[in-house]
Amino acid sequence: MMDLSGKRVLLTGGSDGIGQELARQLKSKGAEVAVTGRSAKKLAVMAGEGFRTIEADFSHSGGVAAVLDAWGDAPLDILINNAGMGRDHDFRKGATATSDIEENIYANLTSPIILGARLHDNLKAGHAPMIVNVTSGLAITPSNTGPLYCGTKAGLRSYSIGAREQLRASGIHLLEALPPMVDTQMTAGRDGNKMSAEDCAAAIVEAIQQRREEAPIGQVKLLRRIHSISPALARKILLRF
Repeated sequence: MMDLSGKRVLLTGGSDGIGQELARQLKSKGAEVAVTGRSAKKLAVMAGEGFRTIEADFSHSGGVAAVLDAWGDAPLDILINNAGMGRDHDFRKGATATSDIEENIYANLTSPIILGARLHDNLKAGHAPMIVNVTSGLAITPSNTGPLYCGTKAGLRSYSIGAREQLRASGIHLLEALPPMVDTQMTAGRDGNKMSAEDCAAAIVEAIQQRREEAPIGQVKLLRRIHSISPALARKILLRF
């Protein structure tokens, strides 16, 4: 198990939900955690708990620039791309604003790719460096309720698989974490079994310590097994929801 004590961690979307639990659990294991978030109020809470905070909205390039400027040339051990959003995109409900589509793609796909690329040298200067890309079980096969969200997460999953092989040469490990539906503000009002943010974060932390390449979490473990046997069956099941 990798010792997290003293690890320099940059965690996006760390002021609520899964990210907030990740920040707290990593800190409890001795890591030095900097968190990003869009809400100054929520970041103030994290600052009060002893976290370094960076205000950044990843739905546009300004958020990425803010993080890069704040981090500078400092070495980095672990980059966790956790920030994301789920904008409505349902043809049955009418047209979706172009801005909503663009912002969702930038937040869920473009921003993590750029952060990993621009912080490559910082990571190479770190100790046993790692990138953690948080995707979703819906990256394996989509549901019919959120094709935009599913598409962005599937894109990040595909990118992660390819980038992982390239990064081996520079000694940077890449872990993809695939959570199920988690009880957070993003899923409020949605029916179904929801994993707690605390339990989901614990599973991600364990995967980091084990330096795994892929971490299906909760019900995603079953989905992953079904998909490995019959992608068509997994797709049929998920498209019902």
